Amino acid sequence: MTHLASLLTAGEWRLVVTHGNGPQVGNHLLRSELAHAHGELPDLPLEVCVADTQGGMGYMIQQCLTNALHDADLPGVVVSIVTQVVVDPGDPAFGEPTKPVGGLIAPERAERMRKQGWALVEDRSRGGFRRVVASPDPKEIVEAEAIRAVVDRGVIAIAVGGGGIPVIQDERGALRGTHAVIDKDLASSLLATDLAADGLLILTDVEQVATGYGTPDEKAVAELPASHARELSAAGEFPAGTMGPKVEALCRFIEGGGGLAALGAIDKSREVLAGDSGTRVTAG
Repeated sequence: MTHLASLLTAGEWRLVVTHGNGPQVGNHLLRSELAHAHGELPDLPLEVCVADTQGGMGYMIQQCLTNALHDADLPGVVVSIVTQVVVDPGDPAFGEPTKPVGGLIAPERAERMRKQGWALVEDRSRGGFRRVVASPDPKEIVEAEAIRAVVDRGVIAIAVGGGGIPVIQDERGALRGTHAVIDKDLASSLLATDLAADGLLILTDVEQVATGYGTPDEKAVAELPASHARELSAAGEFPAGTMGPKVEALCRFIEGGGGLAALGAIDKSREVLAGDSGTRVTAG
């Protein structure tokens, strides 16, 4: 959070924070299923697990960011907003689970998990498997106006945690949760567009987008036109479970009229904002 606090000293910026929850929501779901299997507690729906992690992780981020602002002698109020995101019930993602949740599953345990109805994908780099769930495309952020009102008052908002709680809206406008996890980067891009944000920064554990990642031909990219980024994605350069959604999110933000769209290492947040580090996706 000290890195995020430092962004507020880099100019007249207001800040909205989003975050992922893949490992946490997977662990939450596993705890629920184990307790249910032993007859101790009722099973929790996946969308409720997403909501629970929004609250828990939001609390931690909210407190740590508040403390970081205090240490930097910066004024600021931070609030977490439990956020629902509408998805299309006809989204093909519901028939093709791809979103990894939870920790690594050892090969000897994988078959047992499959018999329990889990969908798994192999993580060859780490010698195990990950559970995957449906990841439909975000269509509408239910609390977008509330988030805008908070930001307009100068409050730092933590929103669409874990991509938002996935909900379906019926013909009467009523909402109900659905079994899925929305990609955090795509939801963040949608929120940034809704707020007419000046910039979208995706801060992660790598410094730049790279082509040929993990091969002798790996090459870092400092600037990437959106049209070329889509060509590279179509050619398989950016895998769906890792860099793919991040690049897609930046492209959507630029194509939606956004300004600064960049990805970089969180410990170089200010350099990414200034254009001295990371990868910028541009129009064209």
